[in-house]
Amino acid sequence: MKVKERGYIGGILNGIWTLIIGLKVTFIEFFTKKTTQQYPENRATLVMFDRFRGSLKMDIDDQGRNRCTACGLCEMNCPNNTISVESELITDSETGKKKKVLTNFRYNLGSCMFCLLCVNACPADAIAFDQNFEHAVYQKIKLEKVLNKV
Repeated sequence: MKVKERGYIGGILNGIWTLIIGLKVTFIEFFTKKTTQQYPENRATLVMFDRFRGSLKMDIDDQGRNRCTACGLCEMNCPNNTISVESELITDSETGKKKKVLTNFRYNLGSCMFCLLCVNACPADAIAFDQNFEHAVYQKIKLEKVLNKV
């Protein structure tokens, strides 16, 4: 690979040309619309992006029950054991069949990677990420939550 030899003036012109190319990005960004949020002054009107993953939540239906079937797929797919599902077998009074019922759904926000593997694995769409992003606490134990309790 042979380097093209330039004279003194050619080197100066090449330096100016590369400077113009570099400043082109700066000038383009100078005139684009800014997306800076004035947090915490705009806390009441702040809207997060749709793809934002805050903390895990478990929704309840109209009868006050959650949709979790205690299958444990979310717990199996969690790469760092953030989720712990505890269930028990009960006998259904109508049919007489044994049914698995959720007793505890524990979630440790402090060790969550927000990878979405648990939400994608849930066959009942019982868990999802919300838009809440304020998780600062003084004690680590406050980051451990039981989601199936209302």
